[in-house]
Amino acid sequence: MTLKLRIDDSAAPYEQVRAQISGQARAGTLPVGYKLPTVRGLAEELGLAPNTVAKAYRALEADGVIETRGRNGTFIAAARDAASREASSAAQAYAERAKRLGLSEEAALATARDAVRAAFS
Repeated sequence: MTLKLRIDDSAAPYEQVRAQISGQARAGTLPVGYKLPTVRGLAEELGLAPNTVAKAYRALEADGVIETRGRNGTFIAAARDAASREASSAAQAYAERAKRLGLSEEAALATARDAVRAAFS
C-alpha cells in the first residue's frame, strides 16, 4: 500500500492533498497506522511548498484522519465508529456537490446548517 496523490489545477493544492488522503484512509487504501511521508518529503515529491502540505496535514489532524506522534511521524488514525464514517462520507459528497453547483463555502455551510437544524428539531 502506497500513498498515491495527483495534484492538478482543479482546486487548491492543500485541499487536493487533504481530500485525497482522507478519501484513501476512508476507503481503507491507507490502513490505520500507515506512516505518511514527512511534510517536507511529500512537498518535494509533489512539487509543492512545505506550508501547503503542512496546512493539509493540520486539517486532516483536526478531522481525526491522521495523528502526529511527535518525532515518530504522522500516521493514519484509528477509524471512527461506523456512524461517524458514514456521516463523514455523506458530508464529503455534499461538499463536492455544493462546489460543483458553484456555491460559496459560506453558502454551502449555511445550507448544511439549516438542514441539520431542521433534522434535529
